[in-house]
Amino acid sequence: MADAARRGVKRFIDGICLVLVSPAAALCDIEARLTSGSETGFEFWAQTFALVPGVAGVFVRRAFYRLTLERCGRTFFVGFGAICAHRAITVEEDVYIGPYAIVGSSSLRRGCLIGSRCSILSGGALHVLDANLHWSASDPSRRRRIEIGEYAWLGEAAVVLADVGASAMVAAGAVVSSTVPPQTMVGGNPARFVRRLSVVAAEEEVPGAPAAVSVR
Repeated sequence: MADAARRGVKRFIDGICLVLVSPAAALCDIEARLTSGSETGFEFWAQTFALVPGVAGVFVRRAFYRLTLERCGRTFFVGFGAICAHRAITVEEDVYIGPYAIVGSSSLRRGCLIGSRCSILSGGALHVLDANLHWSASDPSRRRRIEIGEYAWLGEAAVVLADVGASAMVAAGAVVSSTVPPQTMVGGNPARFVRRLSVVAAEEEVPGAPAAVSVR
């Protein structure tokens, strides 16, 4: 009964926040319709809402991204300072995006965990070296959508330029430049195979370990 009441309160607050951020979302929609590929307005509001502190910020960011990203679930968490850099992002249910993370063009599958200060880049070919040996500015046409599989875990400050399979783990600070298979742990720069992951039986769990935080 208590859980049902709590879910009802959260849905009510989500509804209020959807109304509050709808003018900003409408401006982003107008920008997308009138300009070709421009996301200046979207970036402004994403950065503004990223700085709303506390629980209020979680609700506001969730509402804004539900109205502006390509597709969003209803139950996901976006921490303080975290930014979705583009609108071409899919966020499924129960995704966790930690504080100060930067998410580029990507598909975040159900239950994946994006650690704090993690960066998901839109592939590794956004810049090219011209005939004068000058690096070009970011080219939106060269973006690649990165796939983060269901229940994958990207550790603190990881940099990801390639797909990560379901239930895989990327160690803190790792730089992923090639595809990570499902249920595999990688680490280092560039990221290399560490070990295959397996289900931990109940008797193997660490006594006193904290329970997972719900993002519903």
